[in-house]
Amino acid sequence: MDSKQLAVIGWREWISLPELGIPGIKVKVDTGARSSAIHAVDIKQFELDGVKKVRFQIAPIQSNNQRLIMVETNLLEERAITDSGGHQQVRPVIMTSICLGTLQWPIELTLTNRDEMGFRMLLGRQAVRDRFLVNPGQSYLQSQKIAKEQGMDLSEGDDQPC
Repeated sequence: MDSKQLAVIGWREWISLPELGIPGIKVKVDTGARSSAIHAVDIKQFELDGVKKVRFQIAPIQSNNQRLIMVETNLLEERAITDSGGHQQVRPVIMTSICLGTLQWPIELTLTNRDEMGFRMLLGRQAVRDRFLVNPGQSYLQSQKIAKEQGMDLSEGDDQPC
């Protein structure tokens, strides 16, 4: 795709994960990370009628573990992921749709505990490749349109959905 046709996103954006029941979660766009990851707790893998599944909880708002969303979905696979510190961890991987700006598309998402990280979700380069250009000096470039439509304030500390 010609780069002139690609929308520009900031280093952080608000997205939604409609198939997981998450209307809004703030993400850090990280082109240095291949995979996308979301903060998940109480991860349980199981099989139902021969289909591998995973059940987990997500607290989409940073520093708020009281509002939990229970999710149950198909398990795509387990994958060895190397984190920024060079440590390898085997994580469950799911496939789900993401909504950012005016686009919606499927992404692979690894499940891990990101409680100590600054963002509940990391959007890696596989998810944004051939869809967006990233401006590392800007924030909420695609979230702004939705924010204006819904009358939301995207100031620094505001936890509003996209």
